[in-house]
Amino acid sequence: MILRKIWIIFSRDLMVNMREFMTVYIIIIPLLMAVGINFLSPSINETSLNLALIENENPKQASYFNDFAHVELLSGKQQIEERVMARDDVIGILPKEEGYYIMTQGNEPQSILEYAKLLNVLYESDVQLEDARSEIIEFGRNVPPLKKTLINILLLLNSMLAGMLIAMNILEEKVDRTVSAINVTPTPRSAFIFGKGLMGMFAALFSSIACLFITGFYDINLGQAVLVIFSLTILSLLIGFIQGLNSTDVMEAAGSVKLMFLPMAGSIAGYELVTGNWQIFFYWSPFYWAYRSNDMILSKSGTWAQLILSVAIILVICGLAYAFIAPRIREKLQ
Repeated sequence: MILRKIWIIFSRDLMVNMREFMTVYIIIIPLLMAVGINFLSPSINETSLNLALIENENPKQASYFNDFAHVELLSGKQQIEERVMARDDVIGILPKEEGYYIMTQGNEPQSILEYAKLLNVLYESDVQLEDARSEIIEFGRNVPPLKKTLINILLLLNSMLAGMLIAMNILEEKVDRTVSAINVTPTPRSAFIFGKGLMGMFAALFSSIACLFITGFYDINLGQAVLVIFSLTILSLLIGFIQGLNSTDVMEAAGSVKLMFLPMAGSIAGYELVTGNWQIFFYWSPFYWAYRSNDMILSKSGTWAQLILSVAIILVICGLAYAFIAPRIREKLQ
């Protein structure tokens, strides 16, 4: 019976939210940001050297350079000169009577210029990879660091947006003057709270998993990811109810939710910039533990024991926060 009441509350919110532009925007914007991250974040294996060569002039040379740099093939010397003079750093390698010469704009970083010179010398000396005596040792880090950080931040942002969605649903009930009516219905307050939070929790879960797939993190442990996302939805539920019950309109609720970006940003900065012993000062923040857990999942370095411990800490912090604000919630629901 209680489950049916929860479903009725959730169904009503779902129908109402699908007609609201702001709700659709909250759900869609993380997906658009995920697409943008794919375009903005470079691959961990991408080279910093861009070369321009004459097409079909020396296919063997182009193939050789392509193993070490990004190669553009253009139709002639004039086209290469125009490409070199563009705003980005591109170096042209053109044939002369004996060998090749390097064409530059003049403002390229010295490291890129030296790299191009070295690569040209290696080619003219017919040095092959098989001739190298060095051994390549990999540490298994095949995830671009910038992309991993941006996705991690986006996952935390999803919880904030889901909290805003819950706050908007609570505000709608306040505007319709139906919040106090819950006291004269057979629906328990716990069922009402859970039913009003389901929409935001569903939005956070859907957006987070969709963002992971869009950005190519479909080969991570999805079970671990869902576990952390679930703990973040509990955080979303708390944020939404706190801001929704304490606000009088949508703009005030949105502004209140934005204040939560401060502890989130501080937790991220603490994890990324502060050394290990000092990170204890961020242990109070559920955002710190969520960001830490996501980092382990995205880099495929976390164990179930580590993640369960982090999720347990998040739930304990959320439980303590709920115990602190529960009287306030009951007061507002009168």
